[in-house]
Amino acid sequence: MGDTLHPLGLTGNEPQRTRDVAAIVERYFQISLFLLIATGFITLMGTNRLDGLSVLFVCAALLLRGYLLLKDREFKIPEKWTTYFTLIYVLIFVVDLFVISGSYVTASVHLVLFSLVVKIFSIQRERDYVYLAVLAFLAVLAASVLTVDTAFLGSFVIFILLAVNTFISMEVRRSLRESAHCGQPALMLRGERQFPLSLSSLATLIVLGIVLGSAGLFFLLPRFNAGYLSSFSNQSELVTGFSDQVNLGQIGRIKQTDSVVMHVQMENAEADLKWRGVALTVFDGKTWKNQANEQEVLESYAGRFALRPIQVRRRNLPPPPLDQADFRLVRYHVVMEPIGTNVLFLPATPVDLFGRFRQINVDEAGSILNADRSRLTESYEGVSQVPSFTPSRLQAASGTVPPDITMMYLQLPPLDDRVHELAAKVTEGKTTDFDKAAAIEQHLREHYGYTLNLGNSAPADPIAYFLFERKQGHCEYFASSMAVMLRTIGIPSRIVNGFRTGEYNDLTGNYIIRARDAHSWVEAYIPGIGWTTFDPTPPDPQPLTNTFSRMRLYLDAAQEFWREWIINYDFGHQRELTVTTVGKAQRTAFEFRRWWRHHYNALVARAQQLNDHASENPRRTVVVVMAGIAALVVLWNLRYIIQGWRRRALARKPGKAPQLAATIWYSRMLKTVERKGYQKQPTQTPSEFVATITEASLRESVSRFTEKYESARFGKSVTDAERLPEIFEEIAGKK
Repeated sequence: MGDTLHPLGLTGNEPQRTRDVAAIVERYFQISLFLLIATGFITLMGTNRLDGLSVLFVCAALLLRGYLLLKDREFKIPEKWTTYFTLIYVLIFVVDLFVISGSYVTASVHLVLFSLVVKIFSIQRERDYVYLAVLAFLAVLAASVLTVDTAFLGSFVIFILLAVNTFISMEVRRSLRESAHCGQPALMLRGERQFPLSLSSLATLIVLGIVLGSAGLFFLLPRFNAGYLSSFSNQSELVTGFSDQVNLGQIGRIKQTDSVVMHVQMENAEADLKWRGVALTVFDGKTWKNQANEQEVLESYAGRFALRPIQVRRRNLPPPPLDQADFRLVRYHVVMEPIGTNVLFLPATPVDLFGRFRQINVDEAGSILNADRSRLTESYEGVSQVPSFTPSRLQAASGTVPPDITMMYLQLPPLDDRVHELAAKVTEGKTTDFDKAAAIEQHLREHYGYTLNLGNSAPADPIAYFLFERKQGHCEYFASSMAVMLRTIGIPSRIVNGFRTGEYNDLTGNYIIRARDAHSWVEAYIPGIGWTTFDPTPPDPQPLTNTFSRMRLYLDAAQEFWREWIINYDFGHQRELTVTTVGKAQRTAFEFRRWWRHHYNALVARAQQLNDHASENPRRTVVVVMAGIAALVVLWNLRYIIQGWRRRALARKPGKAPQLAATIWYSRMLKTVERKGYQKQPTQTPSEFVATITEASLRESVSRFTEKYESARFGKSVTDAERLPEIFEEIAGKK
């Protein structure tokens, strides 16, 4: 009969033990490699960027592979078919890149997943295993490009652990194969069955060392906050809602997602602030555009941008002199999620901005953008003036509208005549621009409803359909309708897309602003005041609090720490961490010295008191010292005292624990017999020791004692254990 082929290259003629060891190692390696591949795919799937077809295709392949591995079966695609599949998919990749996905990252991910599935079922050579491990790593690498979520860290650590397991077991396989070919026996002399546990424990220790070492290097080495692969990452759908051209309804679609956009920490908490993003100036009936093309470029001075002079020129601030009662200052720190936009979201009228980017753009409409292409918008700080005009101050304002404002902000598309009629009717009897704007704002708030469900069909005239037929909509429809109505009565206006201040997290003291907090509102130009904010949208229904709300706050706190101190960690954070650490170390050292000095002085004073007391009462002092020494001796030997007490108690009642009692009585018997001139050697068994006793009477008693001892010690015999004290007394009484 011919030799059968073994996965390790064994022929079947090797010793059975060698084949058993090889089977254990092979099984462990196959399971570890499968888990490595599955973890790589799960990490990629966790980014939520894979299409459903890809997920279904790879999951089905992994389930089939797992089933075959569980049943110890094999299924292989013929090698020639593997070649055909590869050539075909090269063409599919080109189509995917330019037609289907249109994204290099997405098309490359599809290529990696296809290659992974094909290679799982077409392993022909040893190097194919390495190829599979590399494909699994490419899946994790793609996930690192597509997400910065905290879940990636956990998945990556598990992947590293499985990778270490896989490559160590792969090396063990290779060594076993070479040993078998050389005719040498298996190297593992014992504990073959413990091989999986031992290797897993070793891999865990290695990965723990890697994680700790990497963490140290991460916080110590210089960091740059623009990654090499960041340009390939997918842009968020939020980007289109804050661009220079926004279709009516875009913000409504953004509001239906719950992803976090940014975290805000404020010196003076302002729960009702609006975070201004982009201002849109031109409306064609369905789309808002920003045609404020004139932009001013600002360079940072030591990380600071002075915005107040520009805001005055843009008429975003009241003309000087500025009354301190007309505004309040708000200071804030913003940490952005990677939503892919360079828009800086700032409340009200920013006058100072601090960031790690070197350049910003400010357009005519007051929108501020990060113009530094080498640095992502990750975090920034600012100071803003939030208007607090009284109604009487706004009503009393007077002046003229500058010509450039009139030219840009009164443009209108062809409108339904009823829009102008409604605006005129609502503002009838109002004499000031502020009163007219406030009247339109109040009318829309009170007579129209809020909803995000607008159906799938787009009306020919969205504004007229909202105002006169549906009478329900979300913030974009309210803001657009008010802006258009203001323009019909000669009041310059524009809409602003941004965010409302979201949920407060009392764990971090920060506000969480999510995509569902996206909002649109109106800015109207009031002569003598400048651009003034109006919000005609009624309150939107807030989601009900559920049992998971608190848990979500804990998760968000972890996400915020991850974003600020891991993803955004750079030289600035290193410097801050170093200064904080050194400062705390110095304070701790100072506090420790002060604590030590205080306690040392107290100890010296107490010693002096004791010395004085001993001088006055020497006899009493000697008694106390001796009692203290005795107490220390007792405490030092307390464990042995307790053990001796327990042994004596057990010796008195050997039936409670026959095995331990037998050991105690046997030790006593040996000491007694030794005093009679017979000493048991360590190499002797109890029976051999009995044979060395020459005195017949003593030998007979020791023999019976040994018989009862072995029965109690190894047979747990209670009866024999209880006989040992009696026989011991008999032995002790012999001369």
